[in-house]
Amino acid sequence: SGRSISEWLSSLPACILLLLVVVFSTSSDIHNQILQVGEHYWPGYYKLRVDPVAPTCDPNVNVEEQLQARLAQTEDDDLGLDLFDAAPVDPDLIRTSIENARQDCQNKFTAYEEISDRITPSVEAFRAVELFVSDAIGVGLVSQKFILITLIFLCAMTATLKRHHIAMRPVLHRLDHYVSSSAQVIANCVLLTSVFAFRELAHSDGTNLPSEEAMLHNFWVYGIALLLIVSIYNLIKVPAHLKPGGNIGYALLSVPLYSTMAIIAGIFFFSHGHMPGIGIYLNTLMDLADMFLNVGLYVWIGMLLKQTRFAGLVLNLFKPWKMPPEMLAFVVVVLAAVPTAYTGGSGIFVIAAGAVIYHEIRAAGARRNLALAATAMSGSMGVVLRPCLLVVVIAFMNREVTTDQLFGWGVWVFALSAFMFFIMVMFVNRQSKIQLASVGDALPETFSQIKPLIPYILCMGGVIMFYNMALNVQLDEFSAARILPVMMIVILIFEHITKKDMVSEDGKSTEPHKGIEYCVRTATNQTTAEIGALLLLVACSICLGGMIERTGVVEMFPSDFSSIWTAMALMV
Repeated sequence: SGRSISEWLSSLPACILLLLVVVFSTSSDIHNQILQVGEHYWPGYYKLRVDPVAPTCDPNVNVEEQLQARLAQTEDDDLGLDLFDAAPVDPDLIRTSIENARQDCQNKFTAYEEISDRITPSVEAFRAVELFVSDAIGVGLVSQKFILITLIFLCAMTATLKRHHIAMRPVLHRLDHYVSSSAQVIANCVLLTSVFAFRELAHSDGTNLPSEEAMLHNFWVYGIALLLIVSIYNLIKVPAHLKPGGNIGYALLSVPLYSTMAIIAGIFFFSHGHMPGIGIYLNTLMDLADMFLNVGLYVWIGMLLKQTRFAGLVLNLFKPWKMPPEMLAFVVVVLAAVPTAYTGGSGIFVIAAGAVIYHEIRAAGARRNLALAATAMSGSMGVVLRPCLLVVVIAFMNREVTTDQLFGWGVWVFALSAFMFFIMVMFVNRQSKIQLASVGDALPETFSQIKPLIPYILCMGGVIMFYNMALNVQLDEFSAARILPVMMIVILIFEHITKKDMVSEDGKSTEPHKGIEYCVRTATNQTTAEIGALLLLVACSICLGGMIERTGVVEMFPSDFSSIWTAMALMV
């Protein structure tokens, strides 16, 4: 089928950028293994990475001639009109110095000849590959910030055009549209004014900024300017499906959260005469570029997961047991904690598998409120489990704790939350009788449902084993963002080869597989707006946090608490 303009201008570039992030991050692992291979076959390989430079000294210098020349020079210096007599010259010390210098020179020539002899055609071929990967890593490190800022504005413009920004309420009426779109225009004007002032401030003292920093300033200005143009276009173009009229209270709830944060922060900074304030805090995203790129990757992972049959196949394991809807809801919420953790705790798992989860729980006889609650909680229970990105961010910001400590206690938090949910749905709010199928009837059917899952388990295990054995990388909170996209693509390739049916959009049925290209394209189409809405919200929340920090509100709270329970109660 033909590609839309949005796919050519938004989804395709976003897919390329996300793949570049995976390639650049994986190239570091590949380079480490290449260096180990080089050291294994050519000990001291680090000396062979570049061609040696021939020494410029003379290894066959005549010691006696040099000695006489030094002595003659010393006598000439003694003829000067010095106030005090110079110390007598010891010829033996000078001779020893010349001999040591000649020996050092000979050693340099020996090392040069030894290294030159070791650089064989095979070393040159291996070195060419290794240096190419090393250069790729360098390009990746330099371009990381530019990839992030390009991804932010590319996806933010897509989210604006699709009216997909995060808000408390969707746009349903014309009044909602005008209020929401006007707020976005105002917010983008505030952001543009601040980043422009920040750029002028950076150049105000007449210093020449590094080219990378100057380009980043321009990227911010031009990116927000384009976002402003898109938001003005959105304001003018009213969707035809909107209902007339509306309520101002509901309309205010439809304002994107990023707009509200940007306007509030803008009022504070501008009223205090600090025009570049928002721009300064926006630029702090670049200090953690790799982490925020991982956010984009986790969103993509969730959307790729949505294109597979994996979630539906896992839920099929529990159908033979004929669980009451409350028990099924508990099981689903607990099981969903794992993919929630592996998609960064971004809530994207609800978007990816929410339709399937909601349909299955409703099919089991659950009332609508329970199905909605279980679907919502399926995207939140795993935020405290390894390798959730949110916990990694907290550990990075607070140097007093480690990820191991947080994830260690996170298991207990998860267990407590699961237990409380179990008590609530099974004892406090249960409306169905517990009439499970007999083990004799359910177990054989469960085993039969495991068979379709085996290829998926093998695909996932194969990817994990490849990274572990070939690249010496384990799947953890630091590597999940670059391993999981590869895992999802491998699963999609498997489904494409075997022509497995894919899940329909409503999650109620399956449809013929349309190929891996279609699946990746569809996943990326759904990813772009999500990334733009999420990262723009994160950026503006950082600005709002900077405003709160400057107001001194934080200092009003006590610096420590006498009880951990008091601290927990205040935070909760």
